[in-house]
Amino acid sequence: MKYILTIDAGTTSVRALLYDKEKEEIIKIEKEPFRQYFPKPAWVEHDAEEIWEKVKNCVLRVAKNIDPKEIYGIGITNQRETTVAWDKVTGKPLYHAIVWQCRRTTRYCEKLKKGNKAKTIQSKTGLIPDAYFSATKMKWFIDNVKDVRRALVDNRLCFGTIESFLVYKLTEGRAFITDITNACRTMLYNIQTYEWDKELLKIFGVPLKTLPRVVSNDEIVGTTKILGEEINVAGLIGDQQSSLFGQGCFDKGMAKNTYGTGCFMLVNTGHDRVKSRKGLLTTIAYKVKHKVNYALEGSVFNAGSVVDWAIDNLGIAKNPDELTELAKGLKNNEGVYLVPAFTGLGTPYWDMNARAIITGMTRGTDKRHIARAVLESMAYSTYDVLRTVEKDGKFKIKELHVDGGASKNDFLMQFQANILRVLLREFNLESTCLGAVFMTGLATGAYKDLSEIKKLIIEKKRYIPGLSIMEIKPLISGWRKAVKKSLRK
Repeated sequence: MKYILTIDAGTTSVRALLYDKEKEEIIKIEKEPFRQYFPKPAWVEHDAEEIWEKVKNCVLRVAKNIDPKEIYGIGITNQRETTVAWDKVTGKPLYHAIVWQCRRTTRYCEKLKKGNKAKTIQSKTGLIPDAYFSATKMKWFIDNVKDVRRALVDNRLCFGTIESFLVYKLTEGRAFITDITNACRTMLYNIQTYEWDKELLKIFGVPLKTLPRVVSNDEIVGTTKILGEEINVAGLIGDQQSSLFGQGCFDKGMAKNTYGTGCFMLVNTGHDRVKSRKGLLTTIAYKVKHKVNYALEGSVFNAGSVVDWAIDNLGIAKNPDELTELAKGLKNNEGVYLVPAFTGLGTPYWDMNARAIITGMTRGTDKRHIARAVLESMAYSTYDVLRTVEKDGKFKIKELHVDGGASKNDFLMQFQANILRVLLREFNLESTCLGAVFMTGLATGAYKDLSEIKKLIIEKKRYIPGLSIMEIKPLISGWRKAVKKSLRK
């Protein structure tokens, strides 16, 4: 065997990547975007069947002229929390998938927060009641979609996150599973007992029979004939945990930040479940060789999506490079800040009703200020998360591993290093996919252990802080004043 094939099912596109085990590098990538649906303000949906069709197309193209017998396995990394309801018999979705960004269940989550159930949920799952997670999406399906209720009565209803749906399709319905890193993001999975929690299922009204079996990340879960021959399906892992793994953050205290549609920071806390008091999430990092590693996670809901908004909605630039050149046309932000709360604010505020704002504008404000505020918003949001992580975890982060599309932006990364005053290290921009590659390799025997994988992770670039504390203080002060105006709590 020579290759590992990975599916990256993201929020706006799907990709298939072919990894050459002999060269230890990605040799081919195929990508297709898919449609975003916004039926109501703050509602976000995807067509899961379209995602599946795009996945098939990408897999077939990336493996063209490759002998399927040379492929160790097909792994999957995916946008987490996005929830699909489908028919067990036909394999067809019963409604559009509800995306992790969707806020339709906000009012219900607010009711949970006012009662004692919030404490129960956090103690068992490490999560804060929020529309972000899957459980309230499942409840919404049952309460509002006739086809879902009918399938439930007929014992044909399947609930799952994107990787669960894709595995079901790949295996032609033989495998109804989810991996532990996706399960722990549903608000239904107990991260202490490692099982679907009966009390939580009762709270949300989700029947156990509708949920998939939970597996480890380094596990072969079935086989597929998508390329004509039987190929192992293995190495499933949620995108942010996959990034942590692909960055080689195997040791306690190691941290990464991914600059994608949103920004997500994870810090490996080893075998310790660190309970957050500052708005972080306690989550499962990965389960390998029957051992669970935990993480603290901070979530920024809008990051790269703000760049898309500035280009597509405002039209102030034609592409990200042009946006960056506009931002560089100023020496500083001149007091203009953008708070990217388009779908509420995550860590450390967790305000589902917060809304995006631009503050500090004057008659002299032009598109350069907006461009700079857009890029800087990612750095300031990450600043909030990192400082929260340090307070909660009671340790000092000296370096931060970075990846994701926006981490290619030298202007943004240098500004990030400046205000965080920590070393930023870039290893591979495709770390999220590499995490799934490495997991698939562990599951199928391509790699023996973590020490073998760690040797493959080589630093490519670093950013050294360039501002003093006195220079940073007024910048952060301005950011905090802007955030305060955005909050609705």
